[in-house]
Amino acid sequence: MTPVSTTRRLEHVISSEQFDRESLDDIFARADALAGHRDTRLAGLIMATLFYEPSTRTRLSFESAMLRLGGAVVGTEAAREFSSVIKGETLEDTIRMVSSYADVIVLRHDQAGAAARAAAVASVPVVNAGDGPGEHPTQALLDLYTIRCERGSADGVHIAFCGDLRFGRTVHSLVQLLSLHPGVRMSFVAPEVVQVGADLQARLAAAGVPFLLTDRLDDVISSVDVVYQTRVQKERFTDLTDFEAARRAIRIDAEVMRKLPQKAIVMHPLPRVDEIATEVDSDPRAAYFRQARNGVAVRMAVLDLLLG
Repeated sequence: MTPVSTTRRLEHVISSEQFDRESLDDIFARADALAGHRDTRLAGLIMATLFYEPSTRTRLSFESAMLRLGGAVVGTEAAREFSSVIKGETLEDTIRMVSSYADVIVLRHDQAGAAARAAAVASVPVVNAGDGPGEHPTQALLDLYTIRCERGSADGVHIAFCGDLRFGRTVHSLVQLLSLHPGVRMSFVAPEVVQVGADLQARLAAAGVPFLLTDRLDDVISSVDVVYQTRVQKERFTDLTDFEAARRAIRIDAEVMRKLPQKAIVMHPLPRVDEIATEVDSDPRAAYFRQARNGVAVRMAVLDLLLG
């Protein structure tokens, strides 16, 4: 997908690959300006949230963002069970119909590529709110925004991605955005069953981004600026033995935090299960709840660029 500059309106938000540094700077400047504010710039416009998979933060932050901009929200949080999908309607037909009712569609789906399929038939902007093991571009935007807010810049950052790196769509999207920043280094900390795939490794190598694969957080903990922990997703596994082995492999607790540099931060796209101990929550380096709050401002900026 060709990177676009957001000095003009966005058409859709489907992949992190569509953004360049200029467009990221524009989005984050808008997020800074909109954070904590309410206005009526999207009054009279309607956002449809069409979620085929469960969501709390993504759905509610998008809905909050739209309401804070004066717009309205319709939708369903269980589209697979409580829509005409249960009668056999295709995604394409659903999108065609929802395009008649709303000015923008925020779609979460369990199949990679679903957002691109939706955008191909929609007559209104489509936002990818997560498509199976594929991408989650607005999560990556708020993650990068959080790194900038916490550290001043993402340039030169050493980030350790931990947990489910094979199926974790948030990792796939954030890696792409971080690759646009000079001096970035990436460490992928996971057992082989959920280690980052060969395709992503090849993309990083082609982009000249240095990276390390390991199954031990101790190998990199003393030199990282950001630890990005993820949940091992039981719903993506067919073998529960593999799931249990992966789930127990990497855990952030007080002992790990003692080894983490004082200026580093811990992030997580949430929800967590037990991969970050609750004892970590009170540590000022635990940025994951601040990260979640940043989702509203960033999604306000995205909606403004789609509809404003």
